[in-house]
Amino acid sequence: MPRAHGAAVATARIRSVPEDFRVEELDAFAASGAGEHLLLTVEKRGMNTAFAAKRIAEWAGIGEAGVGYAGLKDRHALTRQRFSVHLPKKVAPDLGALDSEELRVLAHAWHAKKLPRGALAGNRFLLTLREVRGERAAIDARLQAIGARGVPNYFGEQRFGRGGDNLANALALFGGRRVGRDQRTYLLSAARSQLFNRVLGARVAAGHWDRALEGEVWVLDGSRSVFGPEPWSEALAQRLAAFDIHPSAPLWGRGALRSGGAAAALELAALDDAQSLALRAGLEAAGLKQERRATRLRPQALAWDWLDPATLRLRFELPPGAYATTVLAELGDIADAAAGRGTAAA
Repeated sequence: MPRAHGAAVATARIRSVPEDFRVEELDAFAASGAGEHLLLTVEKRGMNTAFAAKRIAEWAGIGEAGVGYAGLKDRHALTRQRFSVHLPKKVAPDLGALDSEELRVLAHAWHAKKLPRGALAGNRFLLTLREVRGERAAIDARLQAIGARGVPNYFGEQRFGRGGDNLANALALFGGRRVGRDQRTYLLSAARSQLFNRVLGARVAAGHWDRALEGEVWVLDGSRSVFGPEPWSEALAQRLAAFDIHPSAPLWGRGALRSGGAAAALELAALDDAQSLALRAGLEAAGLKQERRATRLRPQALAWDWLDPATLRLRFELPPGAYATTVLAELGDIADAAAGRGTAAA
């Protein structure tokens, strides 16, 4: 996808070892202290979320449906996240029996409800880039620009499966292929993500990804709340500059686009090719409704240091649904050493 900050200033490798990609969930709430659900904060190495949930269910002696988690985490990483375990008798099995070289329980507490998907405040990343090539001054300047202006809020390549197979499978689904419920969910998300990325790519190419278009729909920072279109004003300009609001692009579904004018014209023009038209029709037939997603993403608490001339360590926080790979892409060509080894969705 088009870069917003110009040509690549670096090449590097990420995830040479799991410790190079550290992710910690930021909790959205504290445990209630009572209830039938045991909240476990665990650290996982080389294990994706679904596999960890299965192992926890086996440890607890319950079905996998009794285990909840807020988000999916990569396999090829060192990650910390919470799981909820439904234990109606309020008796927890031996926590020590769950520990292994790949999974450790860091904390536990009782809670009243199952942990739902999306119930997190965001994710904190600590990433180590190795074999970095490029001018250090240019890399530092690019990171400063990313911190000040943000990056396009693309969906990461993880959304599209190995080799982008999810898009072909989504088209097959829309053509009548039967799939399981979970796979259907992933394929619908991949189709929506592809259309969003195409619109956002068109806005980046035109220089409008972080600026207002006539007919803009705005997303409130840190929420899914939207408003507009409404006439451009100094108040909107101040809120945009303060990162209180962001421009948006469609998450496709049934119904008319909420945007108007130049914004709607750009969106429809970007989605007028044969593949996009097929994905649009399939999502509408599946019953999804039109929604919006911010086109702009600004990493919080962005910091970095050079461990040596070829090793760069980055720290930042992102809201739920945002991808660290979209931040890295604005630096340059970052090769994923885990590619082709079954990397899961973020």
